[in-house]
Amino acid sequence: MHPPENKLTEDSQIQQMPNPKLVSVLLGQHIGAVCSSMVQKKDKVQFGQQIGQAEGFVSAPVHSPVDGVVRDIALQSHPVLGREMAVIIDVDAESSIKPLPNGQFTADFDETAFSDKQIRDAVRQAGIVGMGGAGFPTQVKLEPNPQTPKEVLIINGCECEPFITGDYRMMMEWTYQVIAGIKLACRGAGCPTVRIGIEENKPEAIARMAELLKQCSGAGNMEVVPLKTKYPQGGERQLIKAVWGKQVPTGGIPPMIGVVVLNVATCAAIADAVVNNAPLTHRVVTVTGGAIANPGNYYVPIGTSVQDLIDHCGGLTENAAKVVMGGPMMGLAIADLSTPITKASGAITFLTEETITKAKYERRQTACIRCGRCLTVCPEHLNATRIAHAVKSDLLDVAQNYHMTACIECGCCSYICPANIELTGYIKTGKILLARAKKRMPK
Repeated sequence: MHPPENKLTEDSQIQQMPNPKLVSVLLGQHIGAVCSSMVQKKDKVQFGQQIGQAEGFVSAPVHSPVDGVVRDIALQSHPVLGREMAVIIDVDAESSIKPLPNGQFTADFDETAFSDKQIRDAVRQAGIVGMGGAGFPTQVKLEPNPQTPKEVLIINGCECEPFITGDYRMMMEWTYQVIAGIKLACRGAGCPTVRIGIEENKPEAIARMAELLKQCSGAGNMEVVPLKTKYPQGGERQLIKAVWGKQVPTGGIPPMIGVVVLNVATCAAIADAVVNNAPLTHRVVTVTGGAIANPGNYYVPIGTSVQDLIDHCGGLTENAAKVVMGGPMMGLAIADLSTPITKASGAITFLTEETITKAKYERRQTACIRCGRCLTVCPEHLNATRIAHAVKSDLLDVAQNYHMTACIECGCCSYICPANIELTGYIKTGKILLARAKKRMPK
């Protein structure tokens, strides 16, 4: 598919956001076990201090992005789970502000100064997760498995979702840091080969990454792969097929076929963690859309509320018809502007009524005409209509038989549907109901 790109902020350099007065650091920012709090109400915390303990192998600790005092440990709005426990911190006026990368990474960076175990341990302790949206703990991906050795590390630089430009700006501005992170991840995972997939609509990023790779020592196993511009080219399974020519089995994961996939932002965080012993406390967030006064790419403390981002960006120019955590295709609309930024929050999109109507992101629903367009565009070759009707009828066993859990929630079926049925929404709901039925998610 080819939805309108609307890359309003592609020329906006990454700017530093000052600390807000309050942050709410969610204890569940990743796939897997939710963290347990390591602090109590009225405790003083410091920038970079671990405040959430990982409770399982598939989990990741969380750290304070500021100096301050714990106001409370309470339920807070969560973009995916609805509500989750968070450590709420009143920020000291003199709190440290994490600066933007200062150019410490160069072409001569030597990843062999760190052992593979050192790299994995640093990633684990820093609480790094997939920053492209999935939030899967990165150390789990890097762990060696003698039964299925890793053949290739694929870097996702596609950023095919409309509006979002944070990864693009990192490839343009933090190029050496991204490359350093790739080299460290390659060593940590034991991958002999690296492929960096970037869509052809980003020729400057392709040229810059390719040129700087030539200058870097120890990058002979790395190659930039230009990819066709289409949505969802950045989907993990679609990316592997396009770059490496292999298909991940339905219900399977990339390591089953010897592949590790990491996002550009994740690689930059790996470099910071290994070299500077820096936990993941900040991330680049694209603030965009027709309803925000000053759209741009901002380096934001994790736990900052959406409202604080709005205020920092000059407020709304008009009433936003929809506020989306993420992009318009895969993002989640939120109603509570106190919702905090998480490790996986790559963008906040403020959509006007005109944008929604014109781009067909939301329309009046009519009856299904069984045209089959949803089957044509589905990158996983699923029958979205059958799954959606099964969920509507509370027939989760039928939805499972149609491979509901294989859906990557890209939104193509909803976008193309001439009856305007929110097929992806029904499938997301079905997954939540299934998780609750299996007691994997609280009701």
